[in-house]
Amino acid sequence: MTRYNYFPTENVPIKAFTGDMEIERQAMDQLENIASLPFIHKHVAVMPDVHMGKGATIGSVIATKQAIVPAAVGVDLGCGMMAVGTSIRADQLPDNLNSIRTAIEAAVPHGRSDNGKLGTDKGSWNSYEAMPAEHRSRAKRLLHRYSLIVQKHPKIEHGGVHQHTGTLGGGNHFVELCLDEYDNVWIMLHSGSRGPGNKIGSYFINKAKEEMRRYHIDKFLPDQDLAYLVEHSEIFDDYIHALDWAQDYAAENRKAMMEATVNALVAHPDVPDFFIITDQAINCHHNYAQKERHYGENVWITRKGAVRARQGDYGIIPGSMGAKSFIVEGLGNKDSFCSCSHGAGRVMSRTEAKKRITLEEHAKATAGIECRKDADVLDESPAAYKDIDKVMEAQDELVSIYRTLRQIVNVKG
Repeated sequence: MTRYNYFPTENVPIKAFTGDMEIERQAMDQLENIASLPFIHKHVAVMPDVHMGKGATIGSVIATKQAIVPAAVGVDLGCGMMAVGTSIRADQLPDNLNSIRTAIEAAVPHGRSDNGKLGTDKGSWNSYEAMPAEHRSRAKRLLHRYSLIVQKHPKIEHGGVHQHTGTLGGGNHFVELCLDEYDNVWIMLHSGSRGPGNKIGSYFINKAKEEMRRYHIDKFLPDQDLAYLVEHSEIFDDYIHALDWAQDYAAENRKAMMEATVNALVAHPDVPDFFIITDQAINCHHNYAQKERHYGENVWITRKGAVRARQGDYGIIPGSMGAKSFIVEGLGNKDSFCSCSHGAGRVMSRTEAKKRITLEEHAKATAGIECRKDADVLDESPAAYKDIDKVMEAQDELVSIYRTLRQIVNVKG
């Protein structure tokens, strides 16, 4: 029998794969609100990295019948991970990895400046001409679908479809070089649909709230962020089309950054002249929604900070800047809706982390890793996150560990 913590509610129960870790009260309030919605299918599943989020609880898997809550999907639509194993060995890398980090930083625009203004933002391409040709080709392939969406919903339009392709963003997004148990080098990165996806997510969250007011349902919602769209309505169909596009854009964005990182390593004088990708490329969302079949019914699955983990699915569970990360294989646990965690999960808000964690503590926690050690990344320091070993222990019936990785280079915005 699967181990999980069971929390009954007046509607459907909450099944939490959290082991002996407590769920913060604010997160539990959010989960109980979600569980109260009339279209929830069977139960709400909770991953061990659970914590309070905006709109809905991060680390939750929500199965719904004939409705979707856009705020539960969020605004970083299709956010996720990508990783590849290479033939590079640890002993083939230089002792000082700073030049490799600098090369990756030059190849992948990251961070944000000038309030994200296109043309001057350091985290995007300043012009179409400045983009690598392969990035332009990727963006061009997605533009036709995007133009059809924008034609019907002009407020969604974001000028950064090209300029944000192959760019990292900020916050907890990163590019890393890691070593596995056999001292093989892996490339791993975390990002999503950037500005265009954010615009789509925000727009349809507001549209859902308008729908609730239009039909006088808003007063019955436990939280206005749980406004929903009803399947087979025109606005629902428009949302699904836009969501699918954003999720595809996010996956292509990760591919573009992975190509750029590989090319930066190929060009680096201290990396072997020739290396190959030795392990399959894993490219998985952890903020998304799609139609799936569970408990004999076709339902919408929203994974808010969770990874699909069907039997045999490969996924990525990163730790914090100074902790281990894991390549995992799904076990197809039905109680989790075939899901696992998307990371370690925060124990401190960004504001709290910047107040409590010192530069000295951060430097100690990231010793031996070529990464930023300045005050602007204290909210991403390891102490701001849960113990990844406990998180993995709590989900040993959801996934098995394929590779254990430790970071040696970390690039953050």
